[in-house]
Amino acid sequence: MSVLRPAFVLLVLFTLLTGVIYPAAVTGIGKLLFSHESEGSLVLRDGVVVGSSLLAQPFDDPGYFWGRPSATPGSAYNGAASSGSNLGPSNPALTDAVKARVDALRAADPENVLPVPVDLVTASGSGLDPEISPAAAFFQMTRVARARGLPEERVAELVASRLEDRTFAVLGEPRVNVLLLNLALDEIAPRPHSPSP
Repeated sequence: MSVLRPAFVLLVLFTLLTGVIYPAAVTGIGKLLFSHESEGSLVLRDGVVVGSSLLAQPFDDPGYFWGRPSATPGSAYNGAASSGSNLGPSNPALTDAVKARVDALRAADPENVLPVPVDLVTASGSGLDPEISPAAAFFQMTRVARARGLPEERVAELVASRLEDRTFAVLGEPRVNVLLLNLALDEIAPRPHSPSP
């Protein structure tokens, strides 16, 4: 009995500390210092949520920039099932998928003879990567400009204005957030079908 009482007191104490006090403190600090991020980094247009700057969503209209392919199970860009395909480079299924994606990009813009950037034909580890490389954005520039009736130079300026540098100037690579780029594109040349959740 003398052993059970201190064990029970410690159980209650650590349950309160790690199950209530610590999570409440972390949540409070997060909401105070990072309110936008703690709410999911939601992107609003005209007061309506159109996505999150942290999660990819599908775009297949030629007048929009397309993001990385998604290999999430069930359906593409499934935020509840974040994962990659786990297919290795020697797997024929990966080779076939990449070839099909290259063919789709070539079919959407037959005049584009530039090499296809790898991030436009391979899924990320999460399957929900919201960003593409600058090369992937510039690769799509001619198609988007033609579909929107805009000069390529204007679209190139827009892409350049949306480039994000490496985090802390050393982590990762330069990138472009696809949803934010497409929303900026809609501001200068509206489309009948716009990004939606």
